[in-house]
Order: sequence, then structure tokens, then C-alpha cells
Amino acid sequence: MSGIYVHIPFCKQKCTYCDFASYPHETGKADLYFGCLYREMKGRAESLKDYGFDTVYFGGGTPSFVDPKYIVGGMKQLRNHYRIKDGAEITIEMNPGTVTAEKLALYKKAGFNRFSVGLQSADDETLRKLNRIHTVRDFLDAAALLKGENFSADVLIGLEGQTEEDVKKSIDLAADAGASHVSMYALKPEEGTPMFGKYLNGDLPSEDETADLYDFGVKHLAEKGFERYEISNFAKPGFQSAHNLNYWHRGQYIGFGVSASSFIGERRFTNTESIDEYTACILRNRVAEIFSEEIEGDERMFEYVMLALRTSEGVNKRDFASKFGVSFDERFKTALHDTAKCLSVTEERVSVLPEYLFVQNQIVVHFMN
Repeated sequence: MSGIYVHIPFCKQKCTYCDFASYPHETGKADLYFGCLYREMKGRAESLKDYGFDTVYFGGGTPSFVDPKYIVGGMKQLRNHYRIKDGAEITIEMNPGTVTAEKLALYKKAGFNRFSVGLQSADDETLRKLNRIHTVRDFLDAAALLKGENFSADVLIGLEGQTEEDVKKSIDLAADAGASHVSMYALKPEEGTPMFGKYLNGDLPSEDETADLYDFGVKHLAEKGFERYEISNFAKPGFQSAHNLNYWHRGQYIGFGVSASSFIGERRFTNTESIDEYTACILRNRVAEIFSEEIEGDERMFEYVMLALRTSEGVNKRDFASKFGVSFDERFKTALHDTAKCLSVTEERVSVLPEYLFVQNQIVVHFMN
């Protein structure tokens, strides 16, 4: 499986927890940026001519904030220069405060068939504190426009003063509005963001308190018919995100735009986060990469295991042996022994037990050696 990611670095205003390449005060550069984005797409086409792409994902930033002509133009460029497979999953991220019937009609005409909506919370005061531009009413209006469509909703946990009842309300709002997929993310305070100050001041829930909120959320999502298939992702049957699964299955993907990451062959590379640096590189017919590395030997093996153990299905032993020419049980005999209480081990698979999935990072370190 192969995917395409397109980064849109513009938004109306920055959320207090956001450390992504997202710039509310640089929208005047949109024409230049998208011109360079289209040029980058065309420039990489020859090297990727043998690929057929199963997924496309427009993320940000807030893709739904910019003039839809840019999004439609991006999809046109991709179809002109790449082989997008029939039935491909094509997703766009949207802030509820920027969704209109007119935009949705244009997105669907361009081929978008999956919509990722940033709910975050079912409480307007919480949304205000997060510096979100939307309200609960905006989310309900967006969901009404998306009735019958395949849409996902994001929910944040680990927020200041958050209770189980708050998490329940957010999940209920997303589910009752028709979401077929919920991404429930634990807040990660990043240095340089306003939220990091709250973390330093001790205003946010502790790790244990956040873990309790997560466990509650997992159970309530199950009651609403959402199956967990990865640490933070839950779906109704048949509505898992193919684009996300491609990442966790260590599939190939190409990223376009500011800060976009790629994994092609065994090379990982990432574009600059600066719009000015990105456009300068593209205009000079240079790649905008600031990082590149070849993944070799044991590192490939560890990546495969680390990513697979994020998912509910875990490591497929036969697939592992086919890829690396060694038995999983033999290669990781010590790690399997040291983490035995946290794992489900069968002849076919190794997976993290549901009650330990939230602390998966503490388990996978045993597989690094």
C-alpha cells in the first residue's frame, strides 16, 4: 500500500497546544505556496511513476480554511501526475468553524470521500481556552452537512480540569452526530506552546489521571460501537483509516509541502518547516528537504515491530519472517520474556494486551536491542 500526504500550513489562529507547521499570519503567501506545492508534486512524479497510490490525505494547519480552489487544484495536480487508484481513500482535515455546503460540494467533486473533523471537546468553554475557532454548534452544523458521508472526529483527553463525564460528552457528541471514526488523542504539551506553561505549572492531569481518562474513553467508545484498532484510533466496522494503517504497516508514502515527511524505498526524508525556505528551494528547482536517512538492518526490524505493536492486531509472525528472514520468537526471545505479562502471544501473532496499549512505548523499548 502507498499513500500521499499534502500539508496545508495555514490556519485562522493557533491552538494553545499546537506545535505543527501552521501559520495564521502568513496567509498572504498562499498563492506562492500553492504554486510551489504544485511544482513539487510535478517534480517528483517521474521518480514515483511506478507507484499506485491507495490513499491521499490533506492535513495541516487547516486545509478547510484556505480558498477551496487551492485544494481542488492540489487534487488536480495529483491526478495529472500520479496514479491514484480507483476507490482510493481521499481525506481532508476540517475545522468545524470553516465548513460550508459550498466547500463540501467542491471537495466531493474533486474526489474527497473522507472528512476528518476537529471536534476536540464538547464544551464551549474548553474550546475557547484551547483557542479553537469553533463551537459545539459549529460541529453539529458541520456534521449535519456531512450526513451520510464517511467522517471522523478528533477528541482530546488530558485537558485541564477534564473529567470522565467530559470525555463521555465528547464521545457521545461525535458518535450521535454520525462519526464513523474517532481519534482520541492524549494531549502532549510541547515546549514553546502556551499549553506547555500549564504543564510546567501543574495545571494539567498527571500521566496516571490521563491514563484513567483514556481507559474510560476506550470502554465508552466500545459501548458506542467503535473498535480500537490502534492506540488512539477507533472505528465502526469497515471504517478504519487506510491512510493511517499504511503508516503503521510501514507502507510507502510521499509527502508534499512544508514539514511533510516521506518514506520511499528505505529512505525517510522531511521538508523544511519554513514557508519562505520551502518556496525558495522549489523556485530554484531544488528539493526542500532538511532531513534524510537510509533505514538499514536492525533499524528496519525495530521500526516494523514498534509500529505494529501500536495496533490491536500486533505483529504478524509469518509476515515478519518473510520480510527479515528470521523467526520473531527467536530474534526477540529476551524481549518477549521481559514483557510477557503485557503481551498476547499466539502461534500467528504478538500484540500488546488491551490494558497495556496506552503505555506501549514502555514496552517497545525492550525490542530495541
